[in-house]
Amino acid sequence: MKKAIVLSLTLSLVLGMTGCAKTENAPAAESTVEAVTEASSAVPEETTAAASEEASTETTAAAGTEGVLSYAEYMAAELDSEVVVETYVQAKQSWWEDKATVYTQDPDGAYFVYNMACSEEDYEKLVPGTKIRVTGYKAEWSGEVEIMDATFEIVEGDTYLAPVKDVTAMLGTDELIDYQNQYVAFKGMTVEAAGQDEAGNDVAYLYNWDGSGTDGDDLYFNVSLNGETYSFVVESYLCDNTTDVYAAVKNLQIGDVIDMEGYLYWYEGVNPHIISVTAAK
Repeated sequence: MKKAIVLSLTLSLVLGMTGCAKTENAPAAESTVEAVTEASSAVPEETTAAASEEASTETTAAAGTEGVLSYAEYMAAELDSEVVVETYVQAKQSWWEDKATVYTQDPDGAYFVYNMACSEEDYEKLVPGTKIRVTGYKAEWSGEVEIMDATFEIVEGDTYLAPVKDVTAMLGTDELIDYQNQYVAFKGMTVEAAGQDEAGNDVAYLYNWDGSGTDGDDLYFNVSLNGETYSFVVESYLCDNTTDVYAAVKNLQIGDVIDMEGYLYWYEGVNPHIISVTAAK
């Protein structure tokens, strides 16, 4: 009998506890359903907003680069055709009457931009590394490929300064022109006579290509490598007679062995615009 009573009491207690458990858990289950419902409603909204924002960003980026040529596409473009490129200012040659001439480069190649429409105020903004979008016409003058009759706009964001490329070993090869207008180096070259002075003495440099100039004009000098002689120039608009490189060239002696850096300009063959001259290391 005691066992029956105890069993009866035990069953009653278990059933009572089970009932309590169900009663206490019911609100929690309801809250969980509500939370899941709220989360289910919120996720699509956030996802939609994120997707919309991403699509908007992609559209803006696409619009910003529409029609812009890669360097390979620029080189493949026909002469006299309109071109649009995004590139980075490396150096400024000159500004005159709202026209600017600049040396520019990106990681794939370089662009010489000649007489680009530019106010004096905007010219001051073209510091080395500045990214610009240039619209103009591809042209060639005596072997130099350049962009003429151009306009530009500054592109906010990243900057880029090209590392110097040693092209000494490419002198005299067809490969050299592939680096036209880039920032390059020449090492271990020997200074040769550039011409003669009025007394008939050999000299290491000339003012202008034919010696007709005076201090402040372009400096032309000859350097040789492996028996071949090349004409290099300090472009006075780029580096005038107050610069270190101008003074260095005026101090050259025939037979000096020197290292140089500059921009790989072309005029009836390689004719670099030199910005640095030092004794060979």
